Amino acid sequence: MEEDLIRAKAELISGGPIRLPKDYRPLYRYSRSTAGPGAGERGLVFSFHGMRVKKTVSADRGDFEFDPEKRTISKDRIVIVDDVSIIPADFHCPEQAFFNLDRRCRFKCLFCSLPLLNDNSIETVNADLIIRSIKECKNPIRSIALTSGVYGSVSESVERMTDCVSELRKEFPDMPIGVEPYLDNIRQIDDLHDAGVNEIKINIETCTRELFDRFCPGLDYNNIFDILAHSVEVFGKGKVSSNIIVGLGESDDDLYSMIEKLCSMGVTPTIRGLRISELTKGQLAKIGIKEQPSPQRLMTVAKKQKELMERYELDPKSFDTMCLRCTCCDLIPFIDL
Repeated sequence: MEEDLIRAKAELISGGPIRLPKDYRPLYRYSRSTAGPGAGERGLVFSFHGMRVKKTVSADRGDFEFDPEKRTISKDRIVIVDDVSIIPADFHCPEQAFFNLDRRCRFKCLFCSLPLLNDNSIETVNADLIIRSIKECKNPIRSIALTSGVYGSVSESVERMTDCVSELRKEFPDMPIGVEPYLDNIRQIDDLHDAGVNEIKINIETCTRELFDRFCPGLDYNNIFDILAHSVEVFGKGKVSSNIIVGLGESDDDLYSMIEKLCSMGVTPTIRGLRISELTKGQLAKIGIKEQPSPQRLMTVAKKQKELMERYELDPKSFDTMCLRCTCCDLIPFIDL
């Protein structure tokens, strides 16, 4: 049964939207992502048998169908999971206040929808808004997480995040705070730590330099490993993570090599299956990427990831914030399998 549940979650991760009944009104409000490939889309968090997944939802289309009366999710009229509940995600993640400080971004990573949203007129998020939102929220908020697009300079973006963390730490002295910034020097790590950050995610994104240059034009690959190494020194093993996106044309050998490299540094890898959105599908197709990774590949990679994490004594349950606490978008070793 456990293997069936793992496969069901892998199918949900790698598949398209969930279709809702046209007259269905969820108990909790819809979540709208403001960063990454799902930026701009409406979603809900579905929980089943200790697992959870956040999916784009629609009344008109979908690879899956949710039956709120039977509490099932089906694919091709076959039930793949039962005992399904919808849980609140007031600010992007269950029980987290996860905010994107700036929806504008001058970088053009090919897997990210953010630069394609034409949101340059949207006001940025500040600490006052976050504080007010948390205090007014009716559902429990147990941690805070911040990310940000880079609209001006990298240093300006990091300074703004650091200032925001300082204000949040004053208001919530005991609440875990995690950040997912783009950095360009190791001093910024110390500044974020001193401001009150507990956990950090610095994304390598791809498993080779060649793929990084192709999919993340404009980002600087050279400093990432120095920044990750210093982050482990400052925050400690089990408090630093990094995304690797699967499905960009990488080989298994290159992927497993990067996973092990991160683990050997004390960095917990987050393996993220490529998500092709309506906004990104055109630019990805131009370079030959037309499909998301299969459920079977996600399962195979997650099992190898678990083996490597176990070897280097890394456990995602050490995180209180961001993706490894949320678990909605990935198969997480030691939690989902």
